[in-house]
Amino acid sequence: MEFLRGAYRRLAELARELAKFGTIGAVAFVIDYGGTNLLRFGLDWGPLTSKVIATIVAATFAYVGNRYWTFRHREQSGLAREYFLFFVLNGIGLLISLLMLGFVTYTLGLQDALSYNIALIVSTALGTLFRFWSYKKWVFLPGATPADAVPGTPPTPPTTPNSQVNGHMYLLNKTPEENAPPPGPRQ
Repeated sequence: MEFLRGAYRRLAELARELAKFGTIGAVAFVIDYGGTNLLRFGLDWGPLTSKVIATIVAATFAYVGNRYWTFRHREQSGLAREYFLFFVLNGIGLLISLLMLGFVTYTLGLQDALSYNIALIVSTALGTLFRFWSYKKWVFLPGATPADAVPGTPPTPPTTPNSQVNGHMYLLNKTPEENAPPPGPRQ
């Protein structure tokens, strides 16, 4: 029975993360897709330049949204590290898009808006799958799941930080008397 509860909790947590990731992703998609089309067809910029600029703006929005909403319960391993990894992984996702857009535009010679937008949507879907997997694996690392993350789960009592030295458990922030080893011969 405990196995089923654990599986349900993991599935519920994954569903919540996916819903939040999807929400942030939808807004970032509108920024990316709309920005790319505005720059490409509204301002007549190049197909790849338009995609790069719109992706940078959308990725910045996505980082903030994912860090402070989707994956806020996960360990925070440092803004510089997360930001760097996030943008490296987004760069890989962007490369997927650029390869597909470049193939459709330059190799196939399809310059029309419909072909460009179909390639844009397909490449965005492939990049999104890669990004969701890679963010969870390398950027937003698993941390202690808060009690309020799973409805109906009792809160976990706060623990006292401790340290083990020479086989003895010492409680940090305690007096020396409270940390004294038990009397008697040591084995």
